[in-house]
Amino acid sequence: MIAIEEYKYDLPDNRIAKFPLANRDDAQLLVYQEGKIIHDRFFNLPDHIKSDSTLVFNNTKVIPARLYFTKETGATIEIFLLQPIKPSDLVIEAMQATGAAVWACTIGNVKRWTANTTLTISFQDIMLHATLLDKEKGYVMFRWPAHLSFAEVISLTGHTPLPPYLNREATQEDKERYQTIYSQHDGAVAAPTAGLHFTDEIFTKLEAKDVTKQFVTLHVSAGTFMPVKTSNALEHTMHSEQIIVSAEVIKSLIDSYQQIIVVGTTSMRTMESLYWMGLRCLAGKVDYQQVSQHEPYQSNMHKEIKPKEALKALYNQLKKDDKELLIGETSIYIHPGYDFKLCDGLITNFHQPGSTLMLLVAAFVGDDWRKIYNAALDNNYRFLSFGDSSLLWKKNKEEFNSSLK
Repeated sequence: MIAIEEYKYDLPDNRIAKFPLANRDDAQLLVYQEGKIIHDRFFNLPDHIKSDSTLVFNNTKVIPARLYFTKETGATIEIFLLQPIKPSDLVIEAMQATGAAVWACTIGNVKRWTANTTLTISFQDIMLHATLLDKEKGYVMFRWPAHLSFAEVISLTGHTPLPPYLNREATQEDKERYQTIYSQHDGAVAAPTAGLHFTDEIFTKLEAKDVTKQFVTLHVSAGTFMPVKTSNALEHTMHSEQIIVSAEVIKSLIDSYQQIIVVGTTSMRTMESLYWMGLRCLAGKVDYQQVSQHEPYQSNMHKEIKPKEALKALYNQLKKDDKELLIGETSIYIHPGYDFKLCDGLITNFHQPGSTLMLLVAAFVGDDWRKIYNAALDNNYRFLSFGDSSLLWKKNKEEFNSSLK
């Protein structure tokens, strides 16, 4: 039993950052380690990271997933892209589809849209057609000129999918600012917001300290905003998200296993999923590219398998299958009681009360999560997606690190 009420706090609306700061790295930075808290600015982040550390970033790119169609009657139908169905359910392939595709969507004002009725958005000489195939499942067929990819056509017709708690319309500036400077692979409907604070100047400082950067991909889904509606958090159904990690990155983690700091909860979920995928390989499972939400809590195998051993098994399996990319899905649910395997530090923003992200933070730092959040509230930190940042170190870090050797 995990009572979700115990992971809630009072967050006044005026503490939610509705817009980004003028400069990305001007954000406040709370540093937590071994019960102690330091207040700084994000542009000084490199001062708090040791040389030879590894920083892991999520390089997913937010797509303009919100589409507005207007009926002849004047009614507006809002379509929010969730996940691709055809011609491929893999985001990496679906974004390159040409001519036609089917996506699962949430649909605003759906009562006014009759099944098999087509709506159209026009942009210059480009037309995007949408036909409702299945109202219950939210399946929508899109058609557009075949010389464009789906990524290209929605970049012309779509809008930035800001989080619902910002309670405002997207602006032109959001196209750039609700995106990390290192975003690369189209597919997310929400930004990995911990990375929004990084700048080229910070990267230069990190490189001067021989800090290694590694990039993984988790296409953030709308499920990241799904509230925990059950009083017992263990009964919550965790959303599934697609991840892509190169064999080269996995090999690098094996060869230079240093202190690992993940940038954001999405990078954390990706990295920890690699461990459980490695265990699946060791167990001889064919479907090693997926992790279920309860898997980390059901197996005793992890008590004997070190992280490096699991990563080696995963890397060897990829090579055996002649794959340079691990493309999989994870529903990993990190909550208090989780045994972290790969991550020493976490860079993250301040999250919604009673959310799955709040549970992840509490799992990482223990009961001190409340101390951290109270300190942020008392020192006028800005919260949520466009808010300030924190660098959190896992409790008993030294003991954790020694277990990896």
